[in-house]
Amino acid sequence: MRISRRRKKPEPKKEYCCNEGISSPVVLVLANDNSNLGEMKTGEAIRLAEQDGHDLLLINPKSNPPVTKIMDLGQYKYQQEKKERLAKAQQKAIETKCIRLSLRIGQNDMEMRKKQTLKFLEATNKVKIELILKGREMAHKKLGFEALEKFVKEIKAQTEIKIDQPAESQGNRITTIITK
Repeated sequence: MRISRRRKKPEPKKEYCCNEGISSPVVLVLANDNSNLGEMKTGEAIRLAEQDGHDLLLINPKSNPPVTKIMDLGQYKYQQEKKERLAKAQQKAIETKCIRLSLRIGQNDMEMRKKQTLKFLEATNKVKIELILKGREMAHKKLGFEALEKFVKEIKAQTEIKIDQPAESQGNRITTIITK
């Protein structure tokens, strides 16, 4: 196995524009308790923030005039990191599970594959159904497509599904991808 000696590039840190970093001459100022203090000059807003022992943070630079808030910079950074961590923890990656069939599959095996497929769909995973053709079966791809369509129809009869990728032939395999 090859060992990679490349270092990962560090993620760029978010820079927060505060106090003297605010270039706009006039800003809309919000107090620490979210009350509106109105529009004022940037220097005046910075003095007001320093009197309270806080920083003047640029919240929305794109509005006219830019929106700023009087609050502690460290506390704001911590709250933003906490929101990002919470969003990342609640994010669920959708996996693609694979079900393999063959043209000569038995009835009981077919029932087992249906149960597995339904279980995967209930867990909100994508299911890739793959029918493998061997030997002389390659000359009868039409039978493979029919078998795959029959399997998908039987799944559709039991639960509502959406076909993400219609059945297509890739060499000796016929595949389709379904989701709930």
